[in-house]
Amino acid sequence: MIEADQYRGTVSALAPDVERPLWSVMIPTHNCAQYLGATLRSVLDQDPGPNLMQIEVVDDNSTQDDPAAVVRAVGQGRVGFFRQERNIGHVANFETCLNRTRGHLVHILHGDDRVRPGFYEKLGQAFELAPEIGAAFCRQIFIDASDQTLSLSPLEETTAGTLPNALLRLAQEQRIMTPSIVVKRKVYERLGAFDRRLTCSEDWEMWVRIAANYPVWYEPEPLAQYRIHEASSSARHQRTADDMAYTRAAIKIFQAYLPEDLQPTAERHARRVYAVAALVAAGHMLEKGDVFAFFAQLREALRFERSPGILMRVARMLVRSGIGRLRHG
Repeated sequence: MIEADQYRGTVSALAPDVERPLWSVMIPTHNCAQYLGATLRSVLDQDPGPNLMQIEVVDDNSTQDDPAAVVRAVGQGRVGFFRQERNIGHVANFETCLNRTRGHLVHILHGDDRVRPGFYEKLGQAFELAPEIGAAFCRQIFIDASDQTLSLSPLEETTAGTLPNALLRLAQEQRIMTPSIVVKRKVYERLGAFDRRLTCSEDWEMWVRIAANYPVWYEPEPLAQYRIHEASSSARHQRTADDMAYTRAAIKIFQAYLPEDLQPTAERHARRVYAVAALVAAGHMLEKGDVFAFFAQLREALRFERSPGILMRVARMLVRSGIGRLRHG
């Protein structure tokens, strides 16, 4: 059993007299108001009413736009709004989201992402069919800044149900984007909030933590849309390769959640997956002409794994780029 500790804030249980809707849809924002209207409409189009769903935007002190104005215009009084007095970072803002929830089921939906019709119905049914689960997630669609589809996440199972070998599968690779998963509030109450040591991959660590304690449901229909764009925090961290550094930290943290006999397999697989991912990111950065980011991602690839295969790929990339000759000529 994994309890909250000094790295994870407490999610306090609610008083018995608090009115509890079924859903809490919490929408963290920070300088993403241009997408927020579409995010809100995707939820409001499925709104079962305030008795069943809390909808609230939690803004991390945006300075470049006005999310409150979007909430007023689109929410028309239906959507709550809370603004941090200062910017506290997205992990701490997630913690605020969790502690402001009243619903039994919690959905954190980034202010630049969306859900598709049927999301709340399908994932809500999962908890009815399998009351023992701690969380349920669906397949996700990756979209760009213009709403164009980039790709689909891999199909985990062809039919809906409790995900087999969920702990090992989730520890081997990040398979769940935050907008695609719903978690029982009492799970957060027991396990605590997101790990403050992580600025990236804090979501991955959380999903593995949950899978170590509860069964997890998978819905194969793609009902959530995760947006990839240059202004996102993920894109900013990719340039410095902090995304990969924190991924390594997350892998180290959650090894303790796995039985000892699974730890070597899970860690080896995860390190190989993200060594390759870092090389792919390095290639993209080189195409953009960003040499700093190219080398940052290349270094992280080697910190994940220095197998002959990875070393060979690094050497090929340096040769093709001409940078190796430039730096050593």
